[in-house]
Amino acid sequence: MNCRSTAAILAPALLVACATPATSEQVALPDAFFAALSSHCGKAYAGELVSADAVDEDFVGAPMVMHVRDCSATQIAIPFHVRTGEEWDRSRTWLITRTAGGLRLKHDHRHRDGSADAVTMYGGDTDRAGSARAQDFPVDAESVALFRREGLDASITNVWRLEVDPAGTNGAQFAYQLRRTQADGAPEDRLFRVEFDLTREVAAPPPAWGQP
Repeated sequence: MNCRSTAAILAPALLVACATPATSEQVALPDAFFAALSSHCGKAYAGELVSADAVDEDFVGAPMVMHVRDCSATQIAIPFHVRTGEEWDRSRTWLITRTAGGLRLKHDHRHRDGSADAVTMYGGDTDRAGSARAQDFPVDAESVALFRREGLDASITNVWRLEVDPAGTNGAQFAYQLRRTQADGAPEDRLFRVEFDLTREVAAPPPAWGQP
């Protein structure tokens, strides 16, 4: 748990707990989020780009499918499929893993032959309780080092967000979001957000590249 970030959201009387294990609330909310995501295991849903950054032009109107494909008590793997032009890009899988203090998001990027991309397994851990519906994942030190090594300095202030409603919720949605801001040190503001309709299943896509 990060004491500096925690200090901004907790009452002063609770700051002394920074050196102690996560509170029951801090564990319960990520657990509730993980359970909501788990309720969609085995299902696939269609989505769309809802942000408007010019750099994402190829994603405008592109068919998208998320597949909550592999689930265990500790990890959920969600391949993210996007059709650009005539072909589907099946290179991306979101990995959500339980940790001692919350959740971890990593991005598994693969080439068509299944080999790992040079920029892969980046992400971050939750740094506060979040909510049962939404969790934020600030970039971790390992990912910062990767981005710098690959010349992607603009990404070292990334914050990812996942949002999910449990299966059966009216108007249920899943959202994946990447944001970075000049206020946090980014060279320019960046927002990428896709949303998926969880009230209507679609046919499961083929495996993501590199998956059996």
